Amino acid sequence: MVLVIAGDRSGSGKTTVTLALLAALSRRAATVQSFKVGPDYIDPMFHQAVTGRPCRNLDSVLTSEAYVGECFWRHAPTAEYALVEGVMGLFDGASGKEDVASTAHIARLLDLPVLLVLDASRLSRSIAAIAHGYRSFAPRVKIAGVVLNRVGSDRHLELLKEALNSIEMPILGVLRRQDNITIPDRHLGLIPTDELDGLPSIFDRLAHLGNTGFNWETLLPLLKTPVGAKPLGDGLSVHAVDYLPTASPLQTPNPEPQTPNPNLRIAIARDRAFSFYYADNLDLLQQLGVQLVPWSPMADCQLPEQISGLYFGGGFPEVFAAELSANLPARKAVKMAVESGMPTYAECGGLMYLARALIDFEGQSRSMVGILPTTAVMGGKLTLGYRQALALRDSPLLPAGSRVWGHEFHRSHLQNLPPNPLFQLHGFSPAFIPISEGWKLHQLHASYLHLHWGTTRHLPQRFLQHCDRYSIAVSN
Repeated sequence: MVLVIAGDRSGSGKTTVTLALLAALSRRAATVQSFKVGPDYIDPMFHQAVTGRPCRNLDSVLTSEAYVGECFWRHAPTAEYALVEGVMGLFDGASGKEDVASTAHIARLLDLPVLLVLDASRLSRSIAAIAHGYRSFAPRVKIAGVVLNRVGSDRHLELLKEALNSIEMPILGVLRRQDNITIPDRHLGLIPTDELDGLPSIFDRLAHLGNTGFNWETLLPLLKTPVGAKPLGDGLSVHAVDYLPTASPLQTPNPEPQTPNPNLRIAIARDRAFSFYYADNLDLLQQLGVQLVPWSPMADCQLPEQISGLYFGGGFPEVFAAELSANLPARKAVKMAVESGMPTYAECGGLMYLARALIDFEGQSRSMVGILPTTAVMGGKLTLGYRQALALRDSPLLPAGSRVWGHEFHRSHLQNLPPNPLFQLHGFSPAFIPISEGWKLHQLHASYLHLHWGTTRHLPQRFLQHCDRYSIAVSN
């Protein structure tokens, strides 16, 4: 069957519920495949740390409705159990008009029931009105039951049960206020798993919470994965990209490049400063025959040997700016490689690392690689949202004139904008004022935009073709 874990709002406790279920199942020696709705990077890290399997993002804007179904039915049947963690409130989507890209959209698309997490801390009989409203608001979204979070006392629970029994709403879990497990967070969400020393004890507590807080007799059949693929549900009558006057990536004519040399080695920045990567992107590179060679811009003094390209994902370079700056040999090696024409792809945090300097939240300026003539400055304003990007220039990833969907999520800005920007960005709403951003220097593609390559396989293929040509050129 497989359940979607949704909240009535952000902060209701769906991540705690999801991790508790995953931890309890994993402690039973069960194989569990998890999914996350939306463009999140950090929650999937916790999923993977619990289950030992990469979490898969389900995002109909960055990819497509068809790809969401393909991804889900490719991975879910490989495990005994599966679940999907939602995003924000159940019906909160990207457009504000329909619930496009919301948890409800994905649940309906995959024809999966929803386990609704409700924060009961300031409620008694009103809990029934909330649950009834969520169940009746969109009848095509099937509510299998609720989890009551932050229940205060036995008497409080009794009142909640009486209210929900009156509308015949199943209660599949009860978490007490004292059960709250706090995972530290900061400016972009939870602190990633690699930075938490007490993670095993947190998972122990989550497993105990999962074992004691849920009605497993009812839940287990709902989490059991079906065998074989099945057709998609009704979905929406309108696709996300219909809200924009410009074309979707699938409507943009892009010739399919030939598969490049399968023996290429690409250095990928993987440490506490750079950890934002979609599992599907890494899988795709490996399916194309690439050997991904992890290295640390914080700890390694040199780049890996015999590489033909560089890949910098997002992350938290601002948190580790002192360590990154102190590793002068690594900074010099990266700059020399980019200046030599080595194809380089950098997203968000990677862009910041390649700048001249990074000014952190305390106003301290730290020297970075210096290939980009600008400085990244941390600030309080969060830039967040889906963007459709029109490529204004050729780059190792995109030919000029092509379009692609991406996502921005950062609290920094650049002091100097590129004189010849790589992209013109459009927001999800037509009211969004287009902006220009992104850098193309040498064979470097650097942008704040995070990209998922699920429906744009030609992007990594094009990048690898540039890497292949570079490899041939330096070997001659």
